[in-house]
Amino acid sequence: MCGFLTVYSSNTAEQVSAEQVKRGINEIKHRGPDENSVWESEDSRMIMGHARLSIIGLDNGLQPIHNTDNSIHIVVNGEFYDFERIRDELKLQGCQFKTASDSEIALHLYSLYGTKGLHQLRGEFSLVIFDQRQNTVIAMRDRAGVKPLFFSEYQGRYYFASEIKAIIGAGVDAVWDESSYNSRAFYLSNHTLFKDIKSVAAGHMMTVTPSGATDACYWDIDYKDAETLNASNVSDEDYIQQVHDSIETAVKLRLRSDVPVGIYLSGGVDSSAILGMATQLSGRPLDAFNLSFGEMEDYDENRFARLAAETHGAKFHTINVTQKDLADNFEKAVWHNETPFFNAHGVAKYILSGIVEKSGNKVVLTGEGADEVFGGYPHFKRDMALFNSENQDPAVIESMLAKIKKNNTGYTHQGLPKDIEWLTEQLGHGVSWLDNQAGWFKELQGVYSDSQIEKFGQVEPYRLFFNQLDHRKLESIDPVHRSMYLWAKSFLPNFVLTTLGDRMEMAHSIEGRIPLLDHHVMELAAQLPVHLKIRGNTEKYVFREAMKQYLPHELYTRKKHYFRAPPSTLLQKGPLFELVNDTLNSSDLDRIPFFNAAKVRALLAELPTMSPQRQALLDPMLMELTSLCMLQRKFNMKTESIKYKVAA
Repeated sequence: MCGFLTVYSSNTAEQVSAEQVKRGINEIKHRGPDENSVWESEDSRMIMGHARLSIIGLDNGLQPIHNTDNSIHIVVNGEFYDFERIRDELKLQGCQFKTASDSEIALHLYSLYGTKGLHQLRGEFSLVIFDQRQNTVIAMRDRAGVKPLFFSEYQGRYYFASEIKAIIGAGVDAVWDESSYNSRAFYLSNHTLFKDIKSVAAGHMMTVTPSGATDACYWDIDYKDAETLNASNVSDEDYIQQVHDSIETAVKLRLRSDVPVGIYLSGGVDSSAILGMATQLSGRPLDAFNLSFGEMEDYDENRFARLAAETHGAKFHTINVTQKDLADNFEKAVWHNETPFFNAHGVAKYILSGIVEKSGNKVVLTGEGADEVFGGYPHFKRDMALFNSENQDPAVIESMLAKIKKNNTGYTHQGLPKDIEWLTEQLGHGVSWLDNQAGWFKELQGVYSDSQIEKFGQVEPYRLFFNQLDHRKLESIDPVHRSMYLWAKSFLPNFVLTTLGDRMEMAHSIEGRIPLLDHHVMELAAQLPVHLKIRGNTEKYVFREAMKQYLPHELYTRKKHYFRAPPSTLLQKGPLFELVNDTLNSSDLDRIPFFNAAKVRALLAELPTMSPQRQALLDPMLMELTSLCMLQRKFNMKTESIKYKVAA
């Protein structure tokens, strides 16, 4: 894993200097502490900078990598799996390799086959290719969006980078994108909180020429239609074996490394199963790292993680995290994240990665993605019970519906936003996670400034979100699969894989590998009927069965437990809440354009008198506000008053 920054000037009068690119690369040196370099084309139209974390080809993987006649150039962040096979095939076709790095295969695939050749790449990656003869730039992001890729078209130049701070370091102004914040497009779309800076969407490829930029989707999740799934005559046992074999291949490929591979072990089913399979495949004990919130037992999973570690003979490392630790590291973690936290679990992941780096590890496997791929979240289970319980036990569904009716904590019942009602009409059913998010967003709107309400009060975030989707992908598929598809197009790449993935790991030069988001695993899972993913009260049923042999019984039967840090409001005299209180009473809040600071502070003052339930509801909002204040401070954000234009 690495970091890069490239700047392409379509007009020779609009060039930047190599020194500007070096400054940008210096901002992301945490992504590649082993070596860095900057290359500039003879006409200075393209400058490519790279910071390298050496994992494969330790001694000769310096980037950019150039082809033999120096007409094609590439920088890569990430890993390509099964690269040895592809490299051998390319050598048979006459390709000459300069490095032992896996990254070089992309250069030759493009040289031989054009962009179609890049479809052979398997892994977690982002890349930029400069084809000098064609005066063309290709920027590509992996299928699930594991690795970040940001771009900016600014003053006649095109910037591509692994992190936003590199683009700002190279000269793009840090300005709040008010429309993105108010439409939640920084979660629901490929916008960011920084004006003129967006992300290349997961599974997309951008092409830039002197005449402009185009964007194309080269891969998407393709769920089978509900009728075909329900008519399938494949047995459960066959599906379970297919899932096992697919995951086994993905894990085996991710164990390939020239440095030791460890694992992040949460104590949940997913990472515990990956630990068991990886241990068996590698034939040796792995280092397993677990976060413990020991001072808050309700949020601590250490006992379960230890059970999994002992079962597989892992070298178990417990990292104890206190509220003081979270407070002390909050601002640094936000700077790396470049987007708000709504819980301090991202900060905890930042701390964990720092400890792992100090232990000498560079690569870890993680269990992320199981919930997205195999239907593990409670809101997917709720959707199943409410909107399609076909092939389920009627008695179990009746019991689930009774519980939903009795206790719907976190879901909006009255006063649904108009755009949620509209979206429900379009789909023909509700989407539980959107219902949940809408309730939280409604609370946030209550502290908006008058100017924001005037400019953005009519904006309907979820209408904008739905309008940007490829609706053909939603036709005729199960309601649960629709919910999963919508999540994969928003919160998976823009939150889960950022706050709990790449950004907190690479802050300390840790490469996270995610076998459950291997695109072959995702494609197989999309062909499975919902009742195999969610069977009554059992979420991720097919995954549990496929990985059963690697799980202690207590974990095999364990229900989904969200990885969350204790809310700041639980200890209102504790260091984390003191940080929230001090930050929201600082001048940073007054400088942010979105809020009425007096309303925020009044709400903060009322907090001690509120019920625990009300406090818990407001805690994510307080976390977001605190994060925004710190982004304001760390990036010295500017405010630009503009007339609202609907996010494209």
